[in-house]
Amino acid sequence: MPELPEVETTRRGIAPHLEGRRIASLQVRESRLRWPVPDDLPARLAGQRIARIDRRGKYLLMVVDDGQVLWHLGMSGSLRLTGADAPRKTHDHLVLKLTEPDGRPAALELRFHDPRRFGCCLWLEGPADAHPLLRDLGPEPLSETFTDEHLFRLSRGRRTPVKSFLMDSHVVVGVGNIYANEALFRVGIHPLRDAGRISATRYAALSQAVRDILGHAVQRGGTTLRDFVNGHGEPGYFQQELDVYGRAGQPCRRCAKALTEVRLSARSTVYCTHCQR
Repeated sequence: MPELPEVETTRRGIAPHLEGRRIASLQVRESRLRWPVPDDLPARLAGQRIARIDRRGKYLLMVVDDGQVLWHLGMSGSLRLTGADAPRKTHDHLVLKLTEPDGRPAALELRFHDPRRFGCCLWLEGPADAHPLLRDLGPEPLSETFTDEHLFRLSRGRRTPVKSFLMDSHVVVGVGNIYANEALFRVGIHPLRDAGRISATRYAALSQAVRDILGHAVQRGGTTLRDFVNGHGEPGYFQQELDVYGRAGQPCRRCAKALTEVRLSARSTVYCTHCQR
């Protein structure tokens, strides 16, 4: 599933080509996504000006004149800019046709491609933070609200494994499985250790590792393991720098001991039994 760096990479890729343009039409070729595309969405969007593209956690928000469109990429989705005359693909479920500021048809259009159909495209009229999918989310890890003491304070008394704690979107948004594995390895914390038994000093190091890894992953265009491509159809390159995720049984880059893999909440958890305590 695309995680925060992949979603932010998508936002940065499509925003300059969408902001300031108007929507000529939305073609719904398949409405059966994770939640059905609203029947009236094409009528709502026709003629609306796209003010900006925001991100909240793993969600993208297309802010238009009268509201916002909430996008989620699901497990296999992507938002791609293509030539307006490019052939449609089988799983191009939504097609957003655009106009230039002067009213001429744009040469580009935005397509939502999602083979597994676990993504979503919903209409928001009120404040985004009031929507049920967004209102209980924790702070953004790349923002000033994600402070060194934040993780420590919320972890007190928690017996859940620290990796699960770190991936809890109520604690902090966007730290998905890949990046939780990588951050815990960087600071030498065992992923199965109780969240409440980790010191403030180690949480300060962990929060900095989260910021550093996510920030660098954004610069590298995210991680492509199977389906992810950015707004221009290009893969991410951070997977070439992964220290533990996807490397079970291979030598640890620090001590050369074979990396261990276990399943935690049905997700792959890879760590070094020697370097992580």
